[in-house]
Amino acid sequence: MVTENYKSLLESPDRDIALSKVRNIGIMAHIDAGKTNCTERILLYTGVNYKVGEVHDGTATMDWMEQEQERGITITSAATTCFWNKHRINIIDTPGHVDFTAEVERSLRVLDGAVGVFCAVAGVQPQSETVWRQANKYNVPVVAFVNKMDRIGSDYFRVINDIKETLKVNAVAVQVPMGEEEDFVGVIDVITRKAFFFEGEHGTEVITKEIPDEYKEKVEEVYHHLLEAVSEINEEVAEIYLNDEEPDADTLIAAIRSSVLKAELVPVLCGTAFKNKGVQPLLDAVLNYLPSPVDLETISGMDPKSNKEITWPVSDNEELSALAFKIMTDPFVGRLIYFRLYSGTLKKGQTIYNPR
Repeated sequence: MVTENYKSLLESPDRDIALSKVRNIGIMAHIDAGKTNCTERILLYTGVNYKVGEVHDGTATMDWMEQEQERGITITSAATTCFWNKHRINIIDTPGHVDFTAEVERSLRVLDGAVGVFCAVAGVQPQSETVWRQANKYNVPVVAFVNKMDRIGSDYFRVINDIKETLKVNAVAVQVPMGEEEDFVGVIDVITRKAFFFEGEHGTEVITKEIPDEYKEKVEEVYHHLLEAVSEINEEVAEIYLNDEEPDADTLIAAIRSSVLKAELVPVLCGTAFKNKGVQPLLDAVLNYLPSPVDLETISGMDPKSNKEITWPVSDNEELSALAFKIMTDPFVGRLIYFRLYSGTLKKGQTIYNPR
């Protein structure tokens, strides 16, 4: 666990947002699971965009290439930044097509966490397995989002079982859907016992209500299943559970977060990005469960002088260390290089050393 004293040593006085409030995440999925639609809603709800870009009509912000707009798929990894509840979220929207797997792997290498998007009808698909293996390779913690809950044949709990059996992970529901297929109207958070409905244009207004009576029994069932799963891997929750008590929401969320960072648990949420339902709670889950750069504590690499592996703190006050993960050409500014900064600071006009 990272201490507050340790955190204070990491921060530069020039930093506007503390490292502990930064999330570097990727959105990964099989093609057509709704990954880019999900990202577009995130950009709308966080105020980056004032209108929704749609994949089907070629206006998605993250699909900037002409070929992407023509085909309605993501080919290259696109990066953007947004802000939610006083946190900074840096997002990389990765390709879902199997032909662009190398592009996905380059992106996953620089992420702290990821959102795995699954189709509520198709469940785990071939590219879902590929990107999940890549996330495991680079120790990237993941939360899952079952998208397209409005589609005919959608089944949230079947997809969760599919994730468990196919990907061999401890996937556990933290939400219960209200309605199914065309009658899907919102989600229930089983931890806070609150129901969320999404109203207004593009679902920008989140209405919080008490759980409707017809869902109370299912919510209790899912909650106790979650509690059992967490108590098996968290001593604090286990002690509370064995005493026939319930942990408060903050304790349970902290326990889930700890388990996610250790790759012991995958919390699963649901919604329909295209119909503007369930994305705001997903943003909350990104903040609650996925790691900040502070959670890395140290980074390893090769010393260019001695050619030996060394380890150093993830800190603004260390020497500059970064990894270039994407190069693109902009018609206005020329060549752009995207960096993941691991330590130190990078300023305009600064000369940096490339050891390769």
